[in-house]
Amino acid sequence: MSAQSENRGVTQTRTRIERGRGALGPALALVHTGRAPTRAVLTTELGVTRATAGAVAAELEALGLIEVDARPLGSAGAQGRPSHRLAIAPRGPVALAAQVHADGFRAALVGLGGNTVATAPGCMTVPADPAHVIDAVVEAGARLLRETGRRCVGAGLAVPSAVAEPEGTALNPLHVAWPAGAPVRELFTRSLAAAGIRGADGEPLTGHAGNDVNLAALAEHRHGAGRGSQHLLCVATGHRGVGGALVLDGRLHTGSAGLALEVGHLTVNPEGPPCHCGSRGCLDIETDPLAFLDAAGRDPGPEGSLLDQSRGLIREDYADPPVRAAAEQLIDRLGLGLAGLVNILNPDRIILGGLHRELLEADPERLRAVVAESSLWGRSGGVPILACALDHNGLVGAAELAWQPVLDDPLAALGVA
Repeated sequence: MSAQSENRGVTQTRTRIERGRGALGPALALVHTGRAPTRAVLTTELGVTRATAGAVAAELEALGLIEVDARPLGSAGAQGRPSHRLAIAPRGPVALAAQVHADGFRAALVGLGGNTVATAPGCMTVPADPAHVIDAVVEAGARLLRETGRRCVGAGLAVPSAVAEPEGTALNPLHVAWPAGAPVRELFTRSLAAAGIRGADGEPLTGHAGNDVNLAALAEHRHGAGRGSQHLLCVATGHRGVGGALVLDGRLHTGSAGLALEVGHLTVNPEGPPCHCGSRGCLDIETDPLAFLDAAGRDPGPEGSLLDQSRGLIREDYADPPVRAAAEQLIDRLGLGLAGLVNILNPDRIILGGLHRELLEADPERLRAVVAESSLWGRSGGVPILACALDHNGLVGAAELAWQPVLDDPLAALGVA
């Protein structure tokens, strides 16, 4: 072989290697979101040769991120060569996910595919000092990591507030009594370091933080009721207040500074009670669990969160006239808010979480009728309104923040040369 031919062969080999490594992130994202269950589908989705797809899958398997199963799919005697199946590695690395809400916190370890490996619920009165509860939730996560022995690739925190970017500060944490502008991302990163939690590359972790409903929407878009949607609107009420999020072409729409979709402050009852924002009758105080309990004439009890108490009331006592009347009142006001959002945003799907999910399931026709009657786009064909599908979707979304660097560049994120 001539030197020129040998050099050409080396160049071609290097090009194939670089092309394959450049495809690692997109390939992992396809497996992560369930869009590439086989190597044949991966080949098609990446637009590469079978050999390149095979090499990419083999490298992701060597990194401990996926499993490649060569056992044939389908029945015996099927035509053609069977494609290798691709799945998330069951003992692969995890992200530490944390969520703080009005009634406490929860920590979890979440693997690729949105699979929750372990959870550690923690209930406490959330103090005015955010560092206190963030330290507690990080310690719960550190305990899970010690117990499971899993590698940690990153950490994400969901909070009940808009999170300003690029500062990582919680601007309006109304329902947890934190000061406006609390530096939650900095506090989270500091707590991770104090707990001795390091990444898969051995380096200290930089924490990620985001609004809880934004992260729930991201999780549902990738793994739940929002899969396949191009313009996904998510509205949810958790323990207190109401939040919204919009996912466009697979990415969260957070506005110029991370503050978009504060839907809780849409007025749906002009004669309603004053809201924290200075207006009256906002979704935030007209359709959250406390509003439902008040409308049903029930005093919040000491046991369980407001959300759990409201869910139990709908599931167990919906036939009780005051409970049904309260639910219908909230459904009508929620429907008016959704109709306004449909007119402005023109989503192709709406998903509802928290108490709103319960209201949808209690009387889906009533809610859909209010939205259709009060929105131009609703009258012309209707927008699918679905219940969120994932348990703890805020936690799964927080994990998505932590997994994103790995999805972007697995080798760099895992510290592989």
